[in-house]
Amino acid sequence: MTIYFFRADEEPYGCFANFSAHGFDLDGHRWPTAEHYYQAQKFAGTPDEEEVRLAKSPMIAARMGRSSSCGCMRSYGRRGESHEP
Repeated sequence: MTIYFFRADEEPYGCFANFSAHGFDLDGHRWPTAEHYYQAQKFAGTPDEEEVRLAKSPMIAARMGRSSSCGCMRSYGRRGESHEP
């Protein structure tokens, strides 16, 4: 059976969406949503990682992660291009 879910408030599977308000603890930090964690990993090891983790909503975290104005996004692109771990 295929499960389709698009919004965190949809029943019965919305709780599995990245934007769902089900936080978790990982690496000594509390992550409000999976989206916060996913976007913050683009900036791992930089101050921007913490800013994304503390974003007031998963939508804001997503926008921060996609921002081309942030210097970290430029370095993230370079890492991806050079295939560094």
